[in-house]
Amino acid sequence: MHHLGHLESAIMDLMWSRSAPASVREILVGLQPERELAYMTVKTVMDTLHRKGLLIREPDGRAFRYRPTRTREQYTAAHMGEVLASGNDRRATLLHFLEQIPAEDLTQLREALNQAAGPSAGTTP
Repeated sequence: MHHLGHLESAIMDLMWSRSAPASVREILVGLQPERELAYMTVKTVMDTLHRKGLLIREPDGRAFRYRPTRTREQYTAAHMGEVLASGNDRRATLLHFLEQIPAEDLTQLREALNQAAGPSAGTTP
């Protein structure tokens, strides 16, 4: 997994917000209100994201259209797993994480754990 730089993050945010593949030009236009960027800068970064496995590109005439290889949530979950694996003591890392998150997030975490455990969780044979 690769850590995203500022421009990579901005491009991926735009890509994840779209429901269809995007051209470099479309992403450049989406970035323009906040940044003054050259077309080739955006193209280079999108090609880098493709090489990193975060974007798929499909031919569209002489150019490409790009789309994310996974959702924002899938990317975030993979990143969280990587960070968790980087600690020496996974249990201690999880406990420190749980101490820092708000109560409403703990409720969502409990619900997600129950859902992941499946319908037979908590039942005795």
